[in-house]
Amino acid sequence: MLRIANCSLPLDYTEADLLPAVCRKLRVAPADVLSVRLYRRSVDARDKSDVHFVLSLEAEVRHEAELLRRLKPGTAVRVEPTPAPKPVTPNFRTLPVVVGAGPAGLFAALVLARSGAQPVLVERGEKVEARVASVEAMRTQGKLNPESNVQFGEGGAGTFSDGKLTTGIKSPWLRFVLETFVAHGADERILSEQKPHIGTDCLRRIVASIRREIEALGGKVLFSTRLTELVLRGSHVCGVHLEHEGQISEVETDTVLLCIGHSARDTAQSLFRQGVRMVPKPFAMGVRIEHPQEMINRAQYGRFASHPALGAADYKLNCRTPDGRGVYSFCMCPGGEVICAASQAGGVAVNGMSNSARDGRNANAALLVGVRPEDFGDSHPLSGFVLQRSVEQAAFRAGGGDFRAPAQRVEDFLRGRASAAPGEVQPTYLPGVAMADLAEVLPGFITENLRYGLRVLDRQLEGFAFPDALLTGCETRSSSPVRMPRLADGTAEGIDGLFPAGEGAGYAGGITSAAVDGINMALAAIERSRLL
Repeated sequence: MLRIANCSLPLDYTEADLLPAVCRKLRVAPADVLSVRLYRRSVDARDKSDVHFVLSLEAEVRHEAELLRRLKPGTAVRVEPTPAPKPVTPNFRTLPVVVGAGPAGLFAALVLARSGAQPVLVERGEKVEARVASVEAMRTQGKLNPESNVQFGEGGAGTFSDGKLTTGIKSPWLRFVLETFVAHGADERILSEQKPHIGTDCLRRIVASIRREIEALGGKVLFSTRLTELVLRGSHVCGVHLEHEGQISEVETDTVLLCIGHSARDTAQSLFRQGVRMVPKPFAMGVRIEHPQEMINRAQYGRFASHPALGAADYKLNCRTPDGRGVYSFCMCPGGEVICAASQAGGVAVNGMSNSARDGRNANAALLVGVRPEDFGDSHPLSGFVLQRSVEQAAFRAGGGDFRAPAQRVEDFLRGRASAAPGEVQPTYLPGVAMADLAEVLPGFITENLRYGLRVLDRQLEGFAFPDALLTGCETRSSSPVRMPRLADGTAEGIDGLFPAGEGAGYAGGITSAAVDGINMALAAIERSRLL
């Protein structure tokens, strides 16, 4: 099989155009090509007068070795299928417990279940069907369920997002993750798109389907059940205490995969008191910025903005700031909405979400500033949580105390004045916004860097500092401010049998990387079971 990169095709190409594209690149006759398929597709919009697709294609050809010898180097490369490694048969003495049903936990439990280990998957929130109702109650009534919300519940925080599957990591498990999503109902296009996404509406069905497979393989899933503490014998895990409807039960286990996500502050605090080592790590905070989606389409695609093959345009921006922190866009949601991501009373946090169609009137993205451990204001390992919480409480007060979020026009933010009303860009955030001065909510260094960044990024993307673009605060949960150090075998430093994984442990940044880290920790746990 040959992989042929950089095949340029027009926006209205069809599958019938793939064979001629391969023939042109390889300089062979159609009869010499046995099969051809799409491997990867991206949009080249650098020249707004010639927006087109760039494809990587895979083809089976006659006389492959001879062809490779005469081709110009770099035209094509020979590839072999690289299936993900298969886990070996485990030898657990007790059932492994997976804490948290976000991407890391779901995929860890899935790998364990497929190996025959019959894991117990524990999730403090509700199953996704009930969780949707809890999130809707927040949107329409400002009613928070502190145990089941945008942060907590089946699927984790990624379920109420854009369902982005892009990642910068390299792993043989990446294809496995994408193929698992497809097997459970995702569109096959995620296997070839450069920036694959699923969408909140589809992701809900998919995570429920993965859960049903885990159960069908003998795994047990416990919802509305929270880990309260580890049961330790010296430095070894021998069980967990779980709380369900006010009742505490003990489950015997010598293997715990800790996939709690970046917002389980109470669980992290409890584990810290028990001796689980944690260290502060950099993260980022800022706001959500909304523009008319049509404006972003025009800025990115020029006269091709309305072409049906392109859909809603996205962007990824960053700039260096004088203090070296940087400002960057994150989790951009084309045609989406800003949502309330609060998980504690008395605090407002925001995030972005879009459905698979990405057909909403506004585009939104996080606009973030780097936050360093020295900004936390304290040397305590968990002081980053305190900083996050203080900003969320300030946002809650500025919004009026009922989970409305403070918002401000970009022009007013740049001029240092509170906004009286939204302009052309109407807010999508529910349960609603209160116009405010975000400089009174955010730490000074974040405000200063955002103002600098808006002006610089406007030169990268025309209209980014559009006067009526709307800032909604505050985005505080971009990643965890702590990391739980691991040994070479995946276990937590000083506690045998505990495997920290995913975003909450500080080892991932998104759905795909969290899923891969969960898989890796499941494999590490299986390997440990065979050595005991």
